[in-house]
Amino acid sequence: MEAMDQLSQTAWEPVTPHGVAAFAHASAGRLWLVQFLVALVVSASVVWFLHDGCFPTIRSAILQLPAEGEIRSATLNWRGDSPQMLAEGRFLAFSVDLDHSGALRSPAHVQVEFGRHGFRVRSLFGYMEGHYPDGWIIAFNRIELQPRWGAWQPALLAITAAAVVVYLMVSWFVLALLYAGPVWLIAFYANRNLNLIASWKLAGAALLPGALVMATAVLVYDLGALDLVHMTFILAVHLMVGWIYLGLGPLFLPRHPAAAAPRANPFASPPRE
Repeated sequence: MEAMDQLSQTAWEPVTPHGVAAFAHASAGRLWLVQFLVALVVSASVVWFLHDGCFPTIRSAILQLPAEGEIRSATLNWRGDSPQMLAEGRFLAFSVDLDHSGALRSPAHVQVEFGRHGFRVRSLFGYMEGHYPDGWIIAFNRIELQPRWGAWQPALLAITAAAVVVYLMVSWFVLALLYAGPVWLIAFYANRNLNLIASWKLAGAALLPGALVMATAVLVYDLGALDLVHMTFILAVHLMVGWIYLGLGPLFLPRHPAAAAPRANPFASPPRE
């Protein structure tokens, strides 16, 4: 019991297997606090990537729009040349090609192409096509969109930050419920003292190292050191990191008292009187 109390007092860093194991016997409030802090780190990396890597391209594309234009009755009323590249960055590009002729291809990781009756989102993995909403009137000109974007940009960043935090907290809670059973089985066969509630807390902490890996990858991606293929690979790796910590975490817990107690040798001769 003393070893468990000492272990729970060190439950603050979800980076090492020993640190993850410490959350098994810590309070749920401490686990949620550390999860919230990690969620803030991930949210900050996503917000910075949008602010630094994507929003400048959107702002430049709006400045290239004509003074008049709109999407009405699911049709783009375009007053400029077609095809035309509106703005192009390393991650994001915007173009207008009313007939989707494919004459303009950008080396950006994601290209949004506006056509007469719909849009296409192109990337290394192919393209996805969508249609403009019928019955809506959407401004597609510089005069209206420039002030709207300037007003909504801070709000979009704040909404994104909050959405990322809420999504991570909810997903970690649900995934920990799913992983609690396998963690308990690993602890059972490894003769570790762990119940289902402690298994749930350990599973919740084991998901945090992968999230930190992903947050670091987003920042490195923004710096240009990674491309879209690398990010896809890291997306899979960050899941595997969580599974590795799920398997290693129970092994760093104290052994069950019944298993740790020395047993008499059944083949030894009884002591003589």
